Amino acid sequence: MNKQKLNRAYTQISRRIYTQYILSIAGVLFVLLAIFFLGWFICSQFTWYDTDPLYLRLKALQASAPFIMLVIITIFVIFFTTKSIKKPLRYLDDLIDAAKSLSSPNETPIRLPLELRDVENELNLAREESLRNMNLAKEAEQRKNDLVVYLAHDLKTPLTSVIGYLTLLQDEPQISPELRAKYTGIALDKAERLEELINEFFDITRFSLTALTLNSQRTSLSRMLEQITSEFYPILAEKELSWHTEICPNIDILCDRDKLERVFDNLIRNAVNYSYPATEITLKMVPCGEHVKVVVSNHGKTISPENLKRIFEQFFRLDSSRSSSTGGSGLGLAISKEIVELHGGQISAESENESIAFTVILPLGLSQI
Repeated sequence: MNKQKLNRAYTQISRRIYTQYILSIAGVLFVLLAIFFLGWFICSQFTWYDTDPLYLRLKALQASAPFIMLVIITIFVIFFTTKSIKKPLRYLDDLIDAAKSLSSPNETPIRLPLELRDVENELNLAREESLRNMNLAKEAEQRKNDLVVYLAHDLKTPLTSVIGYLTLLQDEPQISPELRAKYTGIALDKAERLEELINEFFDITRFSLTALTLNSQRTSLSRMLEQITSEFYPILAEKELSWHTEICPNIDILCDRDKLERVFDNLIRNAVNYSYPATEITLKMVPCGEHVKVVVSNHGKTISPENLKRIFEQFFRLDSSRSSSTGGSGLGLAISKEIVELHGGQISAESENESIAFTVILPLGLSQI
């Protein structure tokens, strides 16, 4: 809410009420004084005698004139003060009701008197913003609940397989070495998938309950990216994918190495999961003025503009069907965005013509973050 605009609106209303009140009191005093002097002037035009009854009454009235004037002024002051106070008190009641409605906003707009139109507009903006935040919070909570259900279901699948194959190995001690190796390999794969899912649960908990902090140190970004890309060769070979890397040498930045490694690991895994088979994944890193730009791109199904807008949201997943073998908790990109922004950088996504590109821009030559 624009506090300056609200304060200006309140000031204008207060000034108007105060001015009306002062003018009303001044008008009453002017009228009473005018009546008094007009009466005095009229009476002075006549010759009065001590035996005249009207003269005696006027003399008595003149003696008590100060008291009468005081009583009349007091009555009028009370009357106009009461009348003037009613309007701001009514405004106050309206504002209190409006404030109550902001605590539990709904689709009904706030209505205030015409004099409070500026305040009404600002309160309605706050109401709409609160509604948007409530809806976003509900959507995030629902996505998280759905995700927990999906993860719980996916935990059961590999766990059942692990138990099944280990039971076979236990119940059939005379099994052939080839079959034993096969069953052991399958059980190991399922156990590793189970570990990944458990790690996703930890990610959800850490992201929901803690704030990320940086432990920064001077790091060679060039060596970091070379190491990360080399670690992905077995995974790419398994998926029939290939690397194309263009990493500028001798680029150092001040960063939290572990967290920044997680960013690029998330981006590369995302590229692996959503690449067409037998295609190339590209990673380019080049200096760009006082910044360094890293682009991870791959060939895959074009992401719609609507999904691109939400791709860095918590728990948002492109694959809503959630295959148990691909995709994660929907936190990877959200966490990556937070880490990059904590480093003073930016992250963005583009997709067109069956290609997907994530761009990370980080500052160079920082003395502190």
